[in-house]
Amino acid sequence: MSSFFSDLALQYIDGEWRPGSGSWDVIDFNPYDEEKLASITIATAQEVDLAYRAAERAQMKWAATSAYVRRDIFERALRIIEDREAEISDAIVAELGATRGTVGFELQLAKEFLREAMQLPFRQEGRVLPSPVDGKENRVYRLPVGVVGVISPFNFPFLMAIKSVAPALALGNGVVLKPHQHTPVCGGSLVAKVFEDAGLPPGLLNVVITDIAEIGDALIEHPVPKVISFTGSDRVGRHVATVCAAHLKHAVLEVGGNSAFIVLDDADVDDAVEAAVFSRYLDQGQVCMAANRILVDRTVEQEFTEKLVAKVRSLVVGDPADAGTHIGPLIDFRQVEAVMGLVEQSVEHGATALLRGGADGNVVSPSVLSGLAPDASVLAQEVVGPVVLLVPFDGEEEAVRIANDTPYVLSGAVHTGDVERGIALARRIHTGMIHVNDSTVHDEPIVPFGGEKASGLGRLNGEAMVEVFTSRKWISVQRGRSVVPF
Repeated sequence: MSSFFSDLALQYIDGEWRPGSGSWDVIDFNPYDEEKLASITIATAQEVDLAYRAAERAQMKWAATSAYVRRDIFERALRIIEDREAEISDAIVAELGATRGTVGFELQLAKEFLREAMQLPFRQEGRVLPSPVDGKENRVYRLPVGVVGVISPFNFPFLMAIKSVAPALALGNGVVLKPHQHTPVCGGSLVAKVFEDAGLPPGLLNVVITDIAEIGDALIEHPVPKVISFTGSDRVGRHVATVCAAHLKHAVLEVGGNSAFIVLDDADVDDAVEAAVFSRYLDQGQVCMAANRILVDRTVEQEFTEKLVAKVRSLVVGDPADAGTHIGPLIDFRQVEAVMGLVEQSVEHGATALLRGGADGNVVSPSVLSGLAPDASVLAQEVVGPVVLLVPFDGEEEAVRIANDTPYVLSGAVHTGDVERGIALARRIHTGMIHVNDSTVHDEPIVPFGGEKASGLGRLNGEAMVEVFTSRKWISVQRGRSVVPF
């Protein structure tokens, strides 16, 4: 077992590894075999305050640091991850229950986001704007917002923490990171360790492992952070947005999806099946971009369905540490019960289970459901588990109507033999991101990432990071005597 779980089962505040002072512990379990990995005494509201104050103190000097010095730290962080990749991979498999393939996907993206972070210090470009007043110069500077609070999810924990933490730091901010209680090490303290070893000045990045039951809204109400970057459930995301609005903070939210994967009548069925299976079953379906609904034109429905079921039936279910495993455990038994309940409820209401998976501990075998009623509640919500919902349609108009009949619109996909036809249809789907002849699960460091409607607020990645984690400051200069009206 990785030494991370013994060495990093602590809070990281102001450059010091220290136990929390709360009255209870977060118990970190392996969701596959339920082995106890670590016990971490939670942080209190007082420690949240200490973390934010440390970030605030360290940030002012950091903001004045050369862009080249900042870049060097991210280069070293990347090398550390590359050097310890096998150990980091083992830790994520153990803590999250992610398969080897999923972890490889996660770490490759994490490295790409660090490479992008290296460039961000050089993108805080100012502008000089003209003025109607003679002798006046208008300068607009890009400055760090100050301190950013990051609340990261359990799925893709290492990547999702780095995705906000790295650009916020690169652009001159301090950060306080609260990882999910199910992944406190890989989503929290391990990230801090990487940056500590890379030479990040103490206090700039702080990790508090805690729970709302202990701290309430202290993390988002605190007066120091100017931006809260949150990834998680719709219910919690709405609460975060409400509290941020009340305290005049900027919230960036990614709160889930209900992606439609659309197969048109001229699609390459074999390619579509491969992409659909990846889109639905990556990380056991615990992915915000996962294809919840597979929409198939009736002209290819039978062929697609037969090939999809055969492909899903071939997936290996079991120990995520085995290289050949495709589907490992869900994060906890509560999620297992939720997924199994959705399948049972759907079948009771008339759906046909072409495959119906059972549960063995936290491992849930895949299910494929068809024959769902148009108003079935499962079609309107995010299913966080290995369940495919097959929905036939007649022609493009119906496909668009069905795809848009959900409040959660993060990602999507369209498969067709005519790329321009696919693009035209994709433009009509109300979603933040959509992919033609590919999977629904994509993230790249320089393209805007985010959803529409109830799937979140704002965008991350690339230039969007500069927009989110910096603010504009106008400084005017009057050369010569100013002219005033009185």
